Amino acid sequence: MYALVDGNNFYVSCERVFRPSLNGKPVVVLSNNDGCAVARSNEAKALGIKMGAPWFKIQHLAESEGLVALSANFALYGDLSDRMMSLAAGLGPGQEIYSIDESFIDLTGVRGDLVERSFKIRDRILQWVGIPCGIGIGPTKTLAKLANHIAKTAERKPGSYPNHHAQVCSLGHLEPGARDALLQATEVGEVWGVGRRIGAQLKEAGIHTVLDLARLDPAMVKRRWSVVLERTVRELQGIDCMGLEQAPPAKQEIACTRSFGHAVLDLSELQEAVTEFASRAAQKLRRQNGHAGQVMTFIRTSPFRTQDLQYSRSTVVPLRRPTHDSRDICQAALMGLKGIFRPGYRYAKAGVMLLNLSSADVLQQELALDDDVTDPGGNRLMQALDAVNHRFGRNTLRIASAGLAGDQRQWSMKQERLTPGYTTDWDDLAVARA
Repeated sequence: MYALVDGNNFYVSCERVFRPSLNGKPVVVLSNNDGCAVARSNEAKALGIKMGAPWFKIQHLAESEGLVALSANFALYGDLSDRMMSLAAGLGPGQEIYSIDESFIDLTGVRGDLVERSFKIRDRILQWVGIPCGIGIGPTKTLAKLANHIAKTAERKPGSYPNHHAQVCSLGHLEPGARDALLQATEVGEVWGVGRRIGAQLKEAGIHTVLDLARLDPAMVKRRWSVVLERTVRELQGIDCMGLEQAPPAKQEIACTRSFGHAVLDLSELQEAVTEFASRAAQKLRRQNGHAGQVMTFIRTSPFRTQDLQYSRSTVVPLRRPTHDSRDICQAALMGLKGIFRPGYRYAKAGVMLLNLSSADVLQQELALDDDVTDPGGNRLMQALDAVNHRFGRNTLRIASAGLAGDQRQWSMKQERLTPGYTTDWDDLAVARA
């Protein structure tokens, strides 16, 4: 038996922890550069605001409907996520953190009423952290995620689903008839792993509900669609095909890309941005104990500014040997940038992607040329760099070509609606006054 613990409208809920005046109001959290809505409160959803809606298309609702828009405060969200996940772990003996606001809990061997236990954990998270969450329980991870969706939908639409508890739903403890009724009332596109394209194909084949999908022959699904969808069908039928991942799998690619706060024309400013992006990507690579064999760099103008000349180009630079050294990765990224840069364009976005990743435990040995033979790959230097930045804050030490940190940089993100780092910055700690 599994449980899925999911923070409701997580980014918005994090903002409401420290600004309770936002409760009951339509709120959206915007992406980098305040571009589009990446999180919405229930009140904002009721206004018809879709996920990913561009801010310039919905900003009129601020005046007419009282819509509140905030810049994404990812440091705050990450800290509150850690606190929420530590409490969710008390639900069962095993935990898989699936995303910033979701974690699967293994309930194997847990005695007693699992629904009652889930309510207690949910209440504890709400009281101690301030984040409301939903919990779905099922004999497989797919059914647990579906139960979580049903619980949240049932709360927004009272009476839509029979045999549910507000914010907690257990499919594993229902009678077959009651569970089939829930599956029949849920569209097939709500199933974890059924994307828009597969969902459209299923509907064309007459498969409109989750119950329709669950009743298919898995072997036929494998032949007609894929082994992935076959596994989903088996999970809907109560056959555990996944299990918890004890550690997140190593990424096959690592990217760091950003849209600029303002258009960039000069190569020197692009070099600063690309250096910072490459440095961040290299740091992520070291966290998973990996090496990269290639570095891809890209730059492009804004496709939305039709009055500007359009240009988009990318290039891949191979590394002489796999490494996670920020110096080598930044050098390759800048080499690629110089090859694709063309003057006269208003660049709106750039990025760096690390390719051909491998484990750092696999070494490529060769005769020393210009490397430090006492410290191949710069391991000790990179460890010191990461340790200093972890202790004193990001970019305390940085590659020189990244330039000086600060808002004066033309390419810095535009975050005009950023809230304080209530739990991540000493200067932003809330002060209680008598």
